[in-house]
Amino acid sequence: MNNIVSIITPCYNSSKFLKECVNSVLKQTYKKWELILIDDSSSDNSSSIIDHFCKIDSRIKSIFLKNNVGPAESRNIAIKEAKGRYIAFIDSDDIWNHKKLEIQLRFMKEREIPFSFTSYQPVSENREIRHSVIRAPQRMNYKSYLKNTIIGCLTVIIDRKQVGEFCFPNIRSSQDMALWLLILKKGFDAYGLDENLAEYRIVFGSNTGNKLISALGVWKVYREIERLNFFISFWYFMHYSFNAIIKRLR
Repeated sequence: MNNIVSIITPCYNSSKFLKECVNSVLKQTYKKWELILIDDSSSDNSSSIIDHFCKIDSRIKSIFLKNNVGPAESRNIAIKEAKGRYIAFIDSDDIWNHKKLEIQLRFMKEREIPFSFTSYQPVSENREIRHSVIRAPQRMNYKSYLKNTIIGCLTVIIDRKQVGEFCFPNIRSSQDMALWLLILKKGFDAYGLDENLAEYRIVFGSNTGNKLISALGVWKVYREIERLNFFISFWYFMHYSFNAIIKRLR
C-alpha cells in the first residue's frame, strides 16, 4: 500500500474555525496526504470555505451531504472514499503542529506500529491554554482504555495495512471511544507518543465541551456497545471519572 495519509474532517456549521484547521494541515512538513472535508448539511458558509480550499490544493477533497447524519457516519463516508494506507482525524475546530504527521509517522514506521496517538494541548475557543498538556501514556490495551479514555481523536493515526478496514459505530456521542475499543478488542494495542502535536479546542455548547454529555456517552458505550453488565460498567466508570478529574487538575 501507499504512504499517503488520508485525513478525515467532518464539518457542521464549522465556518468559525475551519480555516485555521485546514491551514494547519496545509502547513504539514509531510506532504503525502489527502484531506477529506465532509460537510454534514451545514446551514452556515462552511461549504464555500471547503470549495475555496479544494480550488487551491488538489489534495483537498470535498463531500457534501444533503441530510445531517452526525460525525460518526460522516467519518465513515469519508473513510470509504479514502485512498491512503494511513487514516488520521482532525475535527474542524482543532489544530495540528506543522510537524505532526512527519514525527508521528516516523514513530510508527520505526516500530511497525498499527495504531498510535500523541499528547495534545486543550485550549479555549480563542486558543488560550485551558490546562496542562494531556500526556499520552506509552501503551494502551482494551482494559486499560476502558479505565482511562485518554486517546484524543485529533491525535490518532491508524495503519489500515495492519489493522484492516474499520468504521465508527453510528452513535452521536463517544463514537471515537467506541471505535478505539473495537480495534483494541481485536488484539491491537495503541502506542502513545508523548509529544504535544495538536491543540484541542473546547467549544462552548459542544458535546465534547459538556462534561455531563461526555460522561453519559462513556456510560452508553460501556452498556450498549460493549455490553458490559451494570457492576463492571460502574467499576470502569469510577476509574474513568477519577482519571478524567486528574487529567483536568494537572
